Formats: sequence, C-alpha cells, structure tokens
Amino acid sequence: MEFGEPANQHSIDLGVGAGNPAVPRVIPGLQPIGLATINLAPVLPQLVAPLGFGFSPDMFIRMEMERSLSLYQMMINEGLVPSPEEEIRRRNAIHKLKKIVMEWIKRVAYRHQLPKRYLRSASATILTYGSYGLGVHNSESDIDVLCVVPCFANMVEDFFVVLYNILASRPEISEIQCIKDAKVPLMRFKFDGIPIDLPYAQLKVVSIPENVDVFNPFFMRNIDESSWRSLSGIRANRSIMYLLPNIELFQSLLRCIKLWAKRRGLYGNLVGFFGGIHLAVLSAFICQKHPTASLSTLVSIFFKTFAFWPCPTPVVLHDGLTRPFIPSEKLGFLPIQLPGSECDFCHSNITRSTFQKIRTEFLRGHVLTKDMLSPAFDWTILFEPFPYSKKYGRLLKIYLSASDKDGLGNWVGCVKSRFRWLLVKLEELLQGFCDPNPTEYIDIDESEVNVVFYWGLQPGRNNFIDIESVEDEFMKNISNIYQGSTGRMKLSIVRSSQLLKKAEYSNSSSCCSGYRSWKEISAKAVKHKGQQIDGGRYLGANNGNGAEGA
Repeated sequence: MEFGEPANQHSIDLGVGAGNPAVPRVIPGLQPIGLATINLAPVLPQLVAPLGFGFSPDMFIRMEMERSLSLYQMMINEGLVPSPEEEIRRRNAIHKLKKIVMEWIKRVAYRHQLPKRYLRSASATILTYGSYGLGVHNSESDIDVLCVVPCFANMVEDFFVVLYNILASRPEISEIQCIKDAKVPLMRFKFDGIPIDLPYAQLKVVSIPENVDVFNPFFMRNIDESSWRSLSGIRANRSIMYLLPNIELFQSLLRCIKLWAKRRGLYGNLVGFFGGIHLAVLSAFICQKHPTASLSTLVSIFFKTFAFWPCPTPVVLHDGLTRPFIPSEKLGFLPIQLPGSECDFCHSNITRSTFQKIRTEFLRGHVLTKDMLSPAFDWTILFEPFPYSKKYGRLLKIYLSASDKDGLGNWVGCVKSRFRWLLVKLEELLQGFCDPNPTEYIDIDESEVNVVFYWGLQPGRNNFIDIESVEDEFMKNISNIYQGSTGRMKLSIVRSSQLLKKAEYSNSSSCCSGYRSWKEISAKAVKHKGQQIDGGRYLGANNGNGAEGA
C-alpha cells in the first residue's frame, strides 16, 4: 500500500514569455496565471559528463535547458498552476469580499456613534497573503485574506458577531466557522466555493488606506499582540517579494518544492513539518544566493544547500542590514527568520523525529538531483509519494469523529492544534522515531462523519506503549482548551499490512491540496479496517522496519 496522492491533470493556456514564446509571462505585481520564464544563463556546477566524457559549455546549457523544460511541463501536468478562468473567479471573490467589509465597517461606525466628521472617512480593507499573495497557489488552494480594521471595530462583537452574521446571510458564503481560540483568531468559509481564511488585525487609526503600508511605524504603533501576529504574514510576504532578484523564477521553484514536500509527507506545520512560510523563505534564500541560475539548477542547489545546512544556524534572507545577535536559546532544529522582522522566527513545531525525516529527505533530494545531466535522470523519482506502509510495519491510527460535519470541523481543528504534544509524548515513550503523516483520510466503514490520521512508528529501546493511557492523557490536554461539543477520539496501533494496498487521500481532487479542512474529504476516500494489535499496546519486534505481508 502506498499512502500516495493521485495526480489530477490540468492544462493552461500558454502566453508569450520573455525570451521564450512557449512559456507564459508573469508580470511582477500581478497575480500570475502561468509559469515563470526560463532563465537561459545557468550556473555551471560541473562540465564533466557522468560517464567521464567531457562536453562543451554549449552542450551543458542545452542539456540543462532540457531539464528545466521537462520540469515546467511536469508542473503543468500536475496542475500546479490555476487556469485563467480560475484566476478571474478568485479575483472576483476578493473584490466582492472587499465591498462587504467596507459596508460592514460603515455600519459599525454608526453603531459606535462616531462623530460625524469621522463617519465619512471610516474605512477598513483586506490584504491577501500566503500562497495567493506570493503567486504560487493552485486551483485547490485557499486564499489567506487579512481584514485590517480601524480602532473602533473590536474583534469580539464587531468582527465575530456583526461581520459573521453579514457573511452568513450572503448566498455566496458557505461552511462559515469562527476560530476564536487560535493564536491568530479568524473566520473560515467558502466564497463561491473558494476556501478563505479571514483573520483580523486592528490599527489605532480611524481610516485604513486600501493598500495600507504595514511597514509604516505610524500604522504599526501601539497595536496588540494578536494584530501584530496577523500582520506578520503580510509583512513576510512583501519582504520576500521585495528582496527577490527574479520573482517569476522564485514562484516556479516554490511550486516545485511545495509539491515535493507534500508528496514526501513534509508539509504540515501542526505535525512538526514545514508550513508555507518556511518553504517560501527557504526557496527565496536559494534564489537570492543564485540570481542567475535556471530552475533545474536551483532545485539541485536547494537540496545540496539544506542537506548539509549547519543547524542550528538560522536561515536569514539578506536585506543589506546588520543583524542583531541572536541568543542560542531561541534557536530550534532548523530556525528560519521571519522576513520583515529582525527578531522573530517563523513559528515551528519541528521535533527530534520530524527533523530527522526532514534531513533524510533533503539528503535523498540531493542524491537524486546532483547528477541531473545523467541520461537516466527522471524528475518523477524526486516527487514519488513517501511509502509509509513499506517503511513502517506499525502505525498509530488516530480516529476522530463527531455527530455532524460542523462539529467535526471544529473538533479536528482543535485536536490538530495539539498534535505536537502527542508527537513528543510518543518520542519519549518509544525512545525511537515517529513519522506523522499529515494526510487526512476517512474510514467509510463507519457511519459517523470522521477523519483518520496514520503515523509511522519505529520503536527504539521500548517496544511497549500503553496506548489507552496515552489516549486518556491526550484527551485531558485537549479538554483544557476546547470550548465546543467534544467529539470522539480513538488511538490504536495497526499493522500496515491490514490497510489496503492502495489508499487514497481524503481530498483526492488534487495532488497539491493542502488538507486544511475536513470538508474537502472525498466520498471515494480510503476504505480500511484498522484493527488493534494486542489491545493496541504492543508494537512487535520488527521495530517498524518493513510491513509484514505488505
């Protein structure tokens, strides 16, 4: 069984790119609808063929260009770029949402009985960031939109009640949720079918310019911690775009790296791996250091650089400023400085186990791409799905369910926010390795709505886990912060051989989807019957190396 992700084929209309008529042109400052232009001035890492025969620089450039072209074509085949029609649909949704926010803030101004001289000028705005703001989204991506409000609009009543009711009453809005207890409080909904995350930030002014300068100290003064965290995403996005020598090439590199991370089970900040901002900074770092390299060369350099990165040295984008001393106690396994901030790091949940896997996958990527001029080189090998069932003989099954879909969405979100606690606990008990698969599945043999996770287990000195005790302790940890109706959770240990040979992702519509919402679960998702082994406690003597009977 492979916990692989079926690719969904998409095509796009190719426009005219600079220097190459077969490549779409992406204009900086606009949302791209195509791939980057191909840079034909490659870095020459070696001029010796794999078999020992020398060749000319012209031959190298031609072969390297062919590798880049094949990578661009793979990106198109994998549906990494949305169609022009999809782009128009997203822009229209953002435009409509902005109008709703403007109407809402006028209503709030009247509600708070502002003086007449302020009523006319009172305004709010929305700012896009995340993958959409960087221009690396796909047709399945959500849109991160920050609602920036003036000083008189509060979060508790005006945002989470008044604006919520306005949105909930609109026919374009569906599946709306309020997530109030997150580090960055937000509303999550679909606008004309497009998933949108809408956090809140308040500035100490009465009127918010449409394109407010989030680096201007006038607007940033005296804001609260929650608003500062919300604005950090905007600041990071804009800093990255400002510091890049070639935005289009960065977008293509980041698309490739995100696909690789998702295929290899490395994309999921809540389970100790990378989030979008981490991969964006790592990709921008490589593009900044090698401004003349082509796409295929950048991919190779990316893996070579981070396979041998001297951790815990932080990854920092160069902006020409002298950096302050960074105390060692702030540094984690792979610290990444948050762009737009001299002292803040990208929030990370990386643990000992997940860092080990990240380093292993970086090394694998380096081995596969260091000889890309070899005749046998194939990009598809780099992007092969991680074979969980072949790697691990035992897996932890995390079964979550609730009485209805809305309750399940809130329940799963809360449990995932505490996954790092569970991961660290398993590492301590096993004295070994735990590999949390970020993918969400469903068990269609169960009548209640549910989500299932599978984590690979590789015991060290201890083969025994009292999983019932772990479940009880984990449930208490969650109950301390969860305010809604508690769903059901069941932890058990299963043999990988008990699962189907071919399991599908819960969101089978695209290989690039970011499994952030249970609502994306497909009715065609995995069918399995995971049974407990020895009461769900004993892991067996094979230490998880290989799946019995798989």
